[in-house]
Amino acid sequence: MPLRRQVLAAAAALAAVPAAAQAMKIRLGTATPGGGFPVYGAAFIEGVRRIDPALEIEAINTKGSTENVPMLEAGALDIALIQGEVAHEALAGIGRPPADLRIVTAMYPTAGMFVVRADSAFRTVADLLGKPVAWGAQGSGLVILGRYAMDGLGYDAAKDFQPIYLERAGDGPAMVLDGRAAALWGGGAGWPGFMAVARSEPGARFIAPDADGVRRILAKHGFLKEVTQPAGSFPGQSAAIASVSSWSFVMARPGLDEAIAHRLAKALGELARAGNPPAQLADTTPANTVEVAPAGRLHPGVVRYLKEAGLT
Repeated sequence: MPLRRQVLAAAAALAAVPAAAQAMKIRLGTATPGGGFPVYGAAFIEGVRRIDPALEIEAINTKGSTENVPMLEAGALDIALIQGEVAHEALAGIGRPPADLRIVTAMYPTAGMFVVRADSAFRTVADLLGKPVAWGAQGSGLVILGRYAMDGLGYDAAKDFQPIYLERAGDGPAMVLDGRAAALWGGGAGWPGFMAVARSEPGARFIAPDADGVRRILAKHGFLKEVTQPAGSFPGQSAAIASVSSWSFVMARPGLDEAIAHRLAKALGELARAGNPPAQLADTTPANTVEVAPAGRLHPGVVRYLKEAGLT
């Protein structure tokens, strides 16, 4: 067969394959090992693979949300996990030019709080003033959430505490347990840092802003939302904990092919409809995405899927 006919035949055969069956490779930026993003990233890949196994997703550890944004802009990643406060600042152009990024899906809300040893004397945020606090990995969006939350309370996270910024998110629990840090800041159901402290002797106590503190934070930073961490989210946590939060997102680089975004959205939608997603993806649903994504920021491929699914 002449070469031209071979090429045309191959192209015709490829066109005959449904888009959802065509193999595609995607680079997913997560964060440093030991934090919540790598755990979520693994669950995200598992969930998408259940529905669309030809969509190959490679997880790439990064320094976290603040590195993921410029890596997306540079095209070094195709999609990435972005904590809510980092997404807010990037899209709004706070401290930088506005980012031309689009949302693939909402991930989950992160209820920010501290964890301390259960046998410590610390019971309120004020008790931690002047104490060594591990705010998280330097590139983590949790650090920025802590900054906003403390600012709303009238504190400076970098000056009113002894701030500790971690090389690896997984280093924080050991620092609390051996006394190098009075508290570790973090958030999110099943967050590994909280689980590590809660499962160790002598166990954990969680500290969040009180009701008045939550009102003050929300009055100053309206993009944050009040959220409650249900009782039993962590070992020994017998009562629900109210705090402040924003939603994290899976975001796409500029120019990500519409077909890829559509396949991702469809896979996540079918996974949610099946009712048995990996635990970390419980809040990663099309309905939540429609509800919490900033107006005009959804990827066109996602918008197309949501219309097809009758959700918009």
